[in-house]
Amino acid sequence: MAKDTPPRWDRRMQQRLARGEAAALGELYDRFASLVHMLAHRVLDDDAAADQVTREVFGYIWENPDAYDPKQGSMRSWVAKLTNGQAVHRLRETETAALARGEGEGTAEELEQKVRRAAVAARADYIVTSMPKPLRAALELAYRQRADYRRAAQLLGVTEDEARRRLRLGLQLLSTAHTRALDGSPPPGYGPMPRYGHSR
Repeated sequence: MAKDTPPRWDRRMQQRLARGEAAALGELYDRFASLVHMLAHRVLDDDAAADQVTREVFGYIWENPDAYDPKQGSMRSWVAKLTNGQAVHRLRETETAALARGEGEGTAEELEQKVRRAAVAARADYIVTSMPKPLRAALELAYRQRADYRRAAQLLGVTEDEARRRLRLGLQLLSTAHTRALDGSPPPGYGPMPRYGHSR
């Protein structure tokens, strides 16, 4: 999983990308490629498709560095949002084409349910990726190590009350994945990425 980056790093990275520094793109790729691939694979369940989304996301970032606004959050969360939106879009596109050719399984309604489930999972991943590191660490301990709040407190070096608070806040944030993604409209940023605006 990619490391959190300080806001100053995010601003500097955007400036370097805007100047067309290929080394900056390489550094960004090294830092976030595994995150992008993991998030895309979570939606698409296909290595080749996840590879393609990874290329599309970094291509888009290279062509549109000004699309990132540091005031709206970290570059890490922006990259995750781009990835999830593109992966959900690709899933819908691929499954719709398969249905049209008579190769897909199920009905159009079942396809839409599948895409909505993927959108919920993508939004949950985005929320976890975007939440502050202390909350994310507490949730990861709870889910991956099955740690209760007492054990989480020991591992995180905080009080039990603080561990309980972090878990509660993290779970509250995660609960919005279902309500926001299933209210009839996709979450912001969950459509296809705009086409590349220019070439370098």
